[in-house]
Amino acid sequence: MTPITPEISWSMQSDLPLLAILQLLPLAVALLLFLFKGKTPVQLTMLAMVVELFFTFQLYQAFDPTTAALQFSESLTLLSPLNYHAAIDGMSLIFILLSTVIGLMVALYGWQVLDDEEHPRFMATILFTLSTLISLFTTQNLLWFIVMSAIQLMPIVVLLKSWSTSPEKDEALTRFVQFMMTGLLLLAIGALMLGWNHAETHNGIWSFDLSELDPSSIPDSIHSILFFLLFYGLAVRVPLFPFHGWLPQIAEHGSVAIAPVFLLGLKTGIYGMLRFVLPLLPDAVIQWAPYVVAFAMVGIFYAALLAMVQVNLRRLLAFAVVSHTSIVVIGLFSLNLLAFQGSVLLSVNFGLAITGLLLMNGLIFYRTRTLLMSRLNGLFDQLPLIGVAFFISGLSIMGMPGTPGFDSVHLVIEAAMEHYGALATIAASLGNVVAAGFLLWAFQRAFLSNHHQDEEQPSTTISRATTKESLLAVLIIGTLLLAEVYSESWLVLLDHSFDSLNQLYSAGNGEH
Repeated sequence: MTPITPEISWSMQSDLPLLAILQLLPLAVALLLFLFKGKTPVQLTMLAMVVELFFTFQLYQAFDPTTAALQFSESLTLLSPLNYHAAIDGMSLIFILLSTVIGLMVALYGWQVLDDEEHPRFMATILFTLSTLISLFTTQNLLWFIVMSAIQLMPIVVLLKSWSTSPEKDEALTRFVQFMMTGLLLLAIGALMLGWNHAETHNGIWSFDLSELDPSSIPDSIHSILFFLLFYGLAVRVPLFPFHGWLPQIAEHGSVAIAPVFLLGLKTGIYGMLRFVLPLLPDAVIQWAPYVVAFAMVGIFYAALLAMVQVNLRRLLAFAVVSHTSIVVIGLFSLNLLAFQGSVLLSVNFGLAITGLLLMNGLIFYRTRTLLMSRLNGLFDQLPLIGVAFFISGLSIMGMPGTPGFDSVHLVIEAAMEHYGALATIAASLGNVVAAGFLLWAFQRAFLSNHHQDEEQPSTTISRATTKESLLAVLIIGTLLLAEVYSESWLVLLDHSFDSLNQLYSAGNGEH
C-alpha cells in the first residue's frame, strides 16, 4: 500500500515558539514551587494557568483549519533518535485545549479540598503533569511520545501515593504500575522495531519521526506483530476491555478525582492510535479492525452490566469509562473520515464529562467521607449546583440532545453503520441506553432519594457548597454547555486533520 504522508508546514505562523512555551511554562512554574516552596502556590498556579490558556488561545487564533499541513513546526537536534520535533494539526489543538481546561479544573478542586500546607507540592505536581501532556499532544516523534508517557507516570504516581483515600492504596498502586509498565514495554519494543527497520533501509540511520518512517518499507511479516505491540501498549492507557484491570482498583482505592481525571479525562491512548498506529500500519489495522471492534462490543455490555450492580459511585464510574471507551474504539476502527472525527470529538466530550463526574464525586466524598450509594441521599437539597453539574455531565456521557456528546455519538454511530452495518451500530446505541440507566440511577440515589441511611452510618448535616465549590461546578456546567454551542467550531478544526488518513484507508479498503 502506497503511504500517504502529510505535508509539514515550516512557515512561522507566530512570532513566538508557542508549542515550546506551552510545554515549558507549567514546567518552569512547577520547578519554582518545588525548589522555593512558594508561599502563594495557589495564586502562582492560577496565574500560570491563565497565561497557559492565553497562549493556547493564541495558538487557536493563529491555526489555519483550511490546510492538512502540520503547523507551528518546531525542531531541535538532541540525541539523534530522540530529536525534538513538535507540530500540530486540529486534533492536537483540541487535545491541548482540553488539557489546559482540565488542568485548571483540577487546580481549583485541589485548592478547595486540600490543606494549605499541601498546596505547593500538589500544584507543582499538577503543573508538571500538564507539561508532559502537552508534550504528548505535540510531538511527532514516536520515541519521544513513549519517553514522555513514562515521565508522565511519575507525577500520576505521586498523586496516587500522596492523596489516595484508602488503606489498600498500595496494592492498587502496585497493580496500576504493573499495567502501565507492561504497556510502555510493549510500546518501546514496537518503536524499536520500527526504528531498526528504518535503519536497515536508510544506511544505519535510526529515526522514530512520523515524517520519516515509511509504512511501505515495513516487511509484511512483522506488520501484525508491530500492530499488536503498539495497539496493546496504548489499549492499557485507554483503557479498553480486557486491558482495564487496573482501573476498578485505582477508582476505589486511589485518589477520588485528582489522578483519575488525568488518566481518564484525557485519552492519550486514543490519540496515540490516531497519531502513530493508524498512519504507520494501515494493512495490519484493516486486517485486525473487525476483531478490535468485536472486543469493543463485548466491552460495552460487560462494563455496563457491571456498572449497574455497583454500590460505590467510584467503581460505577470506572466501569462507565470502560463501557464508553469501547464506543470510541468502535468509531475509531470504522476507518473513515466520520470515524476519525467522531472518535476525537467523543474522546474530548467524554473527557469533559467524566472530569465533571469525578470532580463532583470528589466534592461529595470530602463532605460525607463516603461514596457508598446506600449512605448518600437527598444531596440536591444542600448541593444543588454540584447536583446539576453531576447531572449534565452524566447526560453528556449518554450523548443526550443539547449536550456536547450528542453530535459526536451520532458521528460514531454513522461511521460504524457505514463500515460494519447494523450489528456494531446497535451495540453502540444499546450501550448508550444502558449508560442512561446506570448514570440516572446513580444520580437519583445520591441526590434525589430520601431513603434511610445505613444504620452503621450516623446521620450528618451537609453544609451548603462553598464559593470555590460553586465556582468549580459553574465552570464545569459552562464548559459542557459551551462545548455544545460551539461544536461546529471543533468540527472545523478537524476538517482537514484526517485528509491523508482518510485517503489512506479509502484506498486500503478499496483494495481489500
